[in-house]
Amino acid sequence: MTDVTDATFERDVVQRSHQVPVVVDLWASWCGPCVTLGPILEKVVAETGGAVELAKVDVDANPAVATQFGVQSIPAVFALKDGQLVDQFIGALPESQVRLFVGGLVPARSEADLLADKGDEASLRAALALQADHPGAVLALAQLLAERGDAEEALGLLARVPETPDVRRVAALVRVGAEAPGDAASELDALLERVKDDEDARRRFVDLLELLGPDDPRTTQYRRALTARLF
Repeated sequence: MTDVTDATFERDVVQRSHQVPVVVDLWASWCGPCVTLGPILEKVVAETGGAVELAKVDVDANPAVATQFGVQSIPAVFALKDGQLVDQFIGALPESQVRLFVGGLVPARSEADLLADKGDEASLRAALALQADHPGAVLALAQLLAERGDAEEALGLLARVPETPDVRRVAALVRVGAEAPGDAASELDALLERVKDDEDARRRFVDLLELLGPDDPRTTQYRRALTARLF
C-alpha cells in the first residue's frame, strides 16, 4: 500500500500501472464508509501477493487527484492498468464484491511469476531470463545481492524497473551496505553539515532515511532539516 499525493500521483499510480494494476482508494478521515472500506481493500489487495497494488489518496490533502477523477462523493475507488482507467466503483461495497473487483484485475500467473515465487537465486535468475524487468524477481534478487555486497549488479537490476518505495528502499540498502545503524541519528547529524555542498553526503543522508522508513519519527524530522539546509 502506498499513500499517494497530488505530487506523486503520476509516478506512483499512472507510471506504476504500466507494471502492475493499481487500485486507487480516494478517502477522507471524516468519511465513515471510507473507514469501513479501507481495511477491506487493504486486506483483499494484500492477498494478491503484489499482483495488484493499492494507492490511497486523502482527498482533503490532495484535491487535484479527486478533481482529475471527477469525484463528487467518497469512498471512490478506481483501477488503472497501463495508464488507463479500467474499472471503478463508488461507495463502501461488501468484501465479497471487493474481491470480485480486485480479482478481475489479477493477471494470469506466468512462468516467470512462478519462478519468482520460489525466491532462491537460481529461480530468480531464471525468472529474469524470461522477463528481464519482472518487478518481484528484480527486487528479490537485488536484495539477495545487496546482502552479500554485490552492489554493482544489484543497482543494475534495479535500473530495469520504475522507481517505487520498495525500489528506493532496496537501492538504499545496496548503497549503505546494511540496515540503518542503531546510531543513525548521530550519522545523520554529521551528514547534515555537509549535504548542501557534498553530493555523496546528500545521497547517504537520503539513503539512511529510506532505511529508517516512513514510520520512524526521525524520518520526518530529518527530511525537514534537509529541506531547510538545501533551500
